[in-house]
Amino acid sequence: MQPARSGQRRSEGGSIERTRRLRIAYALLVVAALAIALPGCEAGYIARGAYEEMRLLWNRRPIDEVLARGDLPADTRAKLATVLAVRKFARDRLGLKVGGAYRTISQVDSGAIVWVVMAAPRDSLEPVSWWFPIVGRVPYRGYFDRGEAQAEAKSLEDAGYDTFVRPAVAFSTLGFFNDPLLSNLLNLSRVELAGVIIHELFHRTFFLASDVMFDESAATWVGSRGAVEFFAATTGPDSSEAQAARGVLASDLEFASFLLQAQARLLRLYQSGLPHAEIVKRRAPLFEQIKADYAALKPRLSGLERFDLDREPLNNAVLINYLIYFHQLGDFAALDRMHRRDMRGTIRTIIELAQSNPDDPFYAIWQAARSAAPR
Repeated sequence: MQPARSGQRRSEGGSIERTRRLRIAYALLVVAALAIALPGCEAGYIARGAYEEMRLLWNRRPIDEVLARGDLPADTRAKLATVLAVRKFARDRLGLKVGGAYRTISQVDSGAIVWVVMAAPRDSLEPVSWWFPIVGRVPYRGYFDRGEAQAEAKSLEDAGYDTFVRPAVAFSTLGFFNDPLLSNLLNLSRVELAGVIIHELFHRTFFLASDVMFDESAATWVGSRGAVEFFAATTGPDSSEAQAARGVLASDLEFASFLLQAQARLLRLYQSGLPHAEIVKRRAPLFEQIKADYAALKPRLSGLERFDLDREPLNNAVLINYLIYFHQLGDFAALDRMHRRDMRGTIRTIIELAQSNPDDPFYAIWQAARSAAPR
């Protein structure tokens, strides 16, 4: 077969690009159409999300194309190369479903992509939840406008709830689209970036509908543990990056243990049967003690700027936010030890246990790890 002429290659490339964009537009129209069956405000909310996702997908550029630029800063080049290497490692060594995710990059503002609103009763650690197609019930609601998020939080506060508004710098479409790398993630270190990419690729591989705490905690552990494996394999087990990744993983586990103790302290009060007003009164000194204990712990923690209990007033919604991402991480680590730190096998078992025990996957993992522990 004769090689294609350059004009023919450009024509074929343009055809592929047009086809890709038509598929994006069609898929997002389908997502927006799902909103028709919802109440008016929910329809508008989902349609806005579809529009924002379309903008990100429409403006993707291949990372290989960006790397070909001669004027690319060295730090940016190193991080983009890391993303491509992490993709390959996650697919080949961890068994994650990578597909076409993170082969491209979309330019976004340096700050938050989404503003997340969370809420909870003042005498409970059960979050307010919202229902959406595909993902089921989730304990937060995202807004692309900070003012809209704050208005929603104000409405919930007026109704008597604790609230928390936080920025989110990344999110996953759970494999429905080939997510691009968002340019704001290039502000992270290479170690943090690797962890985030593996975290999001786990979501692409497995998602348990209506159990965000399990989904996010599992992804947190897989992301941090996977980053350790990645840098040990690519830069050496004693490299500065591998050491930093081990520090992040150790911090995750220590912070998760701290949160478990804080949760138990509050649950004793919330389940005491005392009147609501008395519970609200007595929780104030408990929150102060939790913050004091955290202040003593914080100097030992490293990683993403997520350990910031001292940066805002502590309430149930704030605490739930961290519990969602750091719940019972020690059990995932115990399961990994059971697999002799074979990450691929551990990830496969996490998914199998969650699929066979969807009502309580945390208990299933605890039980599996406990059954293998030496007596």
